[in-house]
Amino acid sequence: MRTTLNLSQELLFEVKELYKEKTISRAVEVALRETVRRKKIELLLSLPGKIEVEDITEELENAEIEEFKRDRCTN
Repeated sequence: MRTTLNLSQELLFEVKELYKEKTISRAVEVALRETVRRKKIELLLSLPGKIEVEDITEELENAEIEEFKRDRCTN
């Protein structure tokens, strides 16, 4: 989907560099997905007592890093 946003050029280049993506669009998409994922984890962890939640954030992050590395090698 195409959309128009007013964002700092410096910020866009920083995101592109941090995520080591070829395009700014891909870097922004990856960064947004990461932000949503982290927020969902944060929300789940804020529910102790309501549901049983085991904090495996570090394990999930490591698994996602490995998956990200594999995906980058195949693209």
